[in-house]
Amino acid sequence: MTATVDHSVDSASVDRGSATAPVPTHNAPRKPAGPAPRTPARRGLLGTSAGRKAVMAVTGAVLVLFLIGHMLGNLKIFLGADSFNHYADWLRTVGSPALPNRTLLTITEIVLVVCVVLHMWAAVSLARRAAKARPVKYAAKRKSQANGYAAQTMRYGGVIIVLFVVWHLLDMTFGTVNPKGGDATPYDRMIAGFQPDRWWVALFYLVAMVMIGLHLRHGLWSAFQSLGLTRRPRVRGLLQKTAVAVSAVLVLGFVAAPVCILIGVVK
Repeated sequence: MTATVDHSVDSASVDRGSATAPVPTHNAPRKPAGPAPRTPARRGLLGTSAGRKAVMAVTGAVLVLFLIGHMLGNLKIFLGADSFNHYADWLRTVGSPALPNRTLLTITEIVLVVCVVLHMWAAVSLARRAAKARPVKYAAKRKSQANGYAAQTMRYGGVIIVLFVVWHLLDMTFGTVNPKGGDATPYDRMIAGFQPDRWWVALFYLVAMVMIGLHLRHGLWSAFQSLGLTRRPRVRGLLQKTAVAVSAVLVLGFVAAPVCILIGVVK
């Protein structure tokens, strides 16, 4: 009698065993780890918008004080040649004999150059940062003082002012382009620089002063806004008039002498 072997049990046990057997794992090649995320570096005060606005405010205040003093000095031309020349000589000799001549004047010039450079750097960097933060323009244009005529002429007005400062130094300080030359007295250079046959110089001077006035008005208004002084409507209207009045007085004070020389009132 031949014995039969029941393979059903064995096959079932094999199936159960294969089902519970551990599944072999294949070690897949790992992707090389990328660089760790960079931690943003800590920015100093000048790296923040608030710090750059502070730079603009401080340098702008220094430049405004200089403009006021320079305007008052220019108005001395209405007091005559002696008064104007004495004022110009005092600028070169202030601090003497304790300090060599022109020491304080040179320091003032260096401070002014530094202020101009920092002011322009802060303005350009803030404008670029604002453009990056808002790459898409608003669908509707918002009317505000910041988007007004003064703000739109900041870029081109700044270029005109820089060109004017270079010309003004060559004309009145060094006398390189002045008809009287550098050896003439400051009063004579001033009179010769704005003669009727040089009307274009007076026109250039006028345009530059208007640009400075627009810059000043915009700067004052921005300072008022940054200080939070424009929240009340009545105060806002008063500050707007103040900014316009200060700018107008400065512009009129500067253009008074060239215009009066051009028309022959001051000779």
